[in-house]
Amino acid sequence: MAFTRAWVNFKRMQDVAAAAAVLIYAGAVVRAFQVLPGGSELIVQRALIWPAMFMTVSLLVPLATPPLRRLLGRYVWMSYQAGFGQTPASVLGGIGLLCGAALFIYWQVAAVAHGGRYPAGVFSGYGAGIGIMLAQALLVRVLERLPEVRRLIEEPS
Repeated sequence: MAFTRAWVNFKRMQDVAAAAAVLIYAGAVVRAFQVLPGGSELIVQRALIWPAMFMTVSLLVPLATPPLRRLLGRYVWMSYQAGFGQTPASVLGGIGLLCGAALFIYWQVAAVAHGGRYPAGVFSGYGAGIGIMLAQALLVRVLERLPEVRRLIEEPS
């Protein structure tokens, strides 16, 4: 069972985007421990526990709720059909979006050192985003098992 180059690239891009988001988040958490006030317990709560709950909900609810799973699956399929992760421009666009999100979360953490608001919301929002990205990466594998999709993404024999 060999998939088309476009499908393999799309699937790889979904995985890489999710992994990059997790690594960006991990870097932001490390930085948070370096600069945020309030002690380790507060940082753990705001940068790890709450975001983990948001990530879990945004990962599991779309996968466990058939209408949401179909909707997100349709979005993933439309992303594939639109060429996401299959051209240099779309890869650079995806990297650009991840870099923008990284800059935002790092900026929020840095702003606290200058009297800004505690960035609890941005951590939870980013956690929820990671959950959706992981759900999309999992749905790619679900889609490729569907006979009607499989016919479209397999290399002709």
